Amino acid sequence: MPPSILRHVMWLSLAVALPCGAAGSDASSLWTSTVQPLLDVQCVKCHGPIQQKGGLELDTPEMVIKGGDEGAVIVPGDPSKSPLFTHLAPDADPHMPPKKQLTDAEREAIRSWIAALPPTPKTTAAVEAQAPLRTFPNITTAIDTFVAEGWQMRGVQPSAPVNDAVWCRRVWLDLGGRIPTATEVNAFLQAPAESRRADLVDRLLASEEYPRRMRELWDVFLLGRPKRDNADQRRRDNGWWTYLEGAFRTNRPWNVIVRQLLTARPENPDEKGASWFLYERRNDFQAIAEAVAPVVYGTRIDCAQCHDHPLAREIKQAHYWGLVAAFNRGKNIDGGSAVAESAIGGFINFVNLKKQSQPATVLLLTGASVPETLPGGDEKETDSDDKYVDAAASPKVPKFSRRAAFAELATTNNPLLARAFVNRLWAALMGRGIVHPADEMNARNAPSHPELLDWLSQDFAASGYDIRRLVRGLVLSRPYGLSPGSTPPETFAAAIERPLTGEQLARSWRVACGLPPEDDGFRHAVVSVMPEVLPKDYNVSFQQAQFLAGSSTLTGVFQEGPGTTLARLNGLPESTARVREAFSAVYGRPPEPLETEQAVAFLNHGAGAAAEKTRDLLWALMTSAEFLTQP
Repeated sequence: MPPSILRHVMWLSLAVALPCGAAGSDASSLWTSTVQPLLDVQCVKCHGPIQQKGGLELDTPEMVIKGGDEGAVIVPGDPSKSPLFTHLAPDADPHMPPKKQLTDAEREAIRSWIAALPPTPKTTAAVEAQAPLRTFPNITTAIDTFVAEGWQMRGVQPSAPVNDAVWCRRVWLDLGGRIPTATEVNAFLQAPAESRRADLVDRLLASEEYPRRMRELWDVFLLGRPKRDNADQRRRDNGWWTYLEGAFRTNRPWNVIVRQLLTARPENPDEKGASWFLYERRNDFQAIAEAVAPVVYGTRIDCAQCHDHPLAREIKQAHYWGLVAAFNRGKNIDGGSAVAESAIGGFINFVNLKKQSQPATVLLLTGASVPETLPGGDEKETDSDDKYVDAAASPKVPKFSRRAAFAELATTNNPLLARAFVNRLWAALMGRGIVHPADEMNARNAPSHPELLDWLSQDFAASGYDIRRLVRGLVLSRPYGLSPGSTPPETFAAAIERPLTGEQLARSWRVACGLPPEDDGFRHAVVSVMPEVLPKDYNVSFQQAQFLAGSSTLTGVFQEGPGTTLARLNGLPESTARVREAFSAVYGRPPEPLETEQAVAFLNHGAGAAAEKTRDLLWALMTSAEFLTQP
């Protein structure tokens, strides 16, 4: 991997590390959780990538340890000899920050971090000279090994594994987009124990529910949730959904998918719809650049529009405007979803912080660039048919295509592409990326398991960007099958609680009620109010609470027709049996004794109609935290 791109990220993750059992893990977590955010607010404006007063930069551990014009500002392991800490005292001279006094808690955080640092942290050279990647027989073994080593290093005890029934529900939700039926769970539990999990994963990967589930995820990752009422329908009608589902159904290599999205030139019917990725941005080239960056680099670059990124020093203003230039010769063709590209024009300048006008050239974060001769002075370009492959085609394809040249570089010699996908998929299936947030893989956010991310990324690229193989290896791993716990989420020593998406809820509610999972109108209504995909912070809204408490849309699934759960419950003669059956249908487990006692008391209380009480019990279970979150 290009050292110029990953140096800061690698340093951030390794420069504060100590041997197993030492305090390095404390230093790493303190930096990420407390010290870095504190310095970002109080210090980085004057001591960061944009401005370096006294030659001092405080945005990464590497730069803190390097010091400034007057020498070192920390002595690792000894806060009392570290100006970064001693200058924070109320009576310090000089005093930092100059016009503000940090609280005792803030000063203590910095003191604790310095105290936890090893006396001789690794240097950048040492990081870049790491040993070659280790060899493992498969992805699952690699994950289990690296994550277990992380537990040992951090002194963390993993939670217990979930039982087979819970694991079955989890993998159905992740790969099928819904809870399993009772019949599907029973079939799984009766299969041979040594092969049942792998067999179920293989069946799900070969099913029609898997490509639909993946389409639902990557539709949001690539285009975001629709903001217009008819956006869902437009994506479907213009082939976007069909394209994504077809790509995942046939296990099309990820680099090929990305190239098709970026070039937007379908060569056969299977690729129709790929153009919608660019088309939906409505010729907003900055919006296109901001959408492309997380896909090909793994990080957002929005903050580099007006200046170099103020925190992630590897992201320059030239990268932002270079990405804009890669696409600004494009134009949506009215009346369809095709995107044309001109052979001329699109030359733009941007103004840097020195107030200098600078031409934008297509420059990647990897350091690669698209060579192009800019017109000089008053030179005017003229468009002509001989600049296109076929002048009669619609849309015409330029003989030199900036967009295609960028796509080629981004998908053939770009290690960040594999890292971005691996991290995003890990986040989708584990609840959090190896780098968090998943779309900000830059110098500000260290990978929790750098060697694991390196191994998975290089293995993914070496496999030909085989998505299905990566999914299979991940869901069969030990970390994926753990129960919830209280360990730090970045250790992956316990399942991370995450809300089900609207699509998962819509289908799962129908399955729990004994109905076929598919209902487009119901799905659309649920998605419009229920959780976003991988929200950074999730808080239940008033609209969601109203929906769960009494939505007429949700009422519609509580039907009492033949074969429905409600009809089955009402056909049982006594309350205890109804409670057992309700818990089995909704949660896939029997009730605990206290749950049985309270639910039976509810059904038997008062003189109301038994059928209404049974429906209310089912509603309460289906809108509970247990049902609304990943098991």
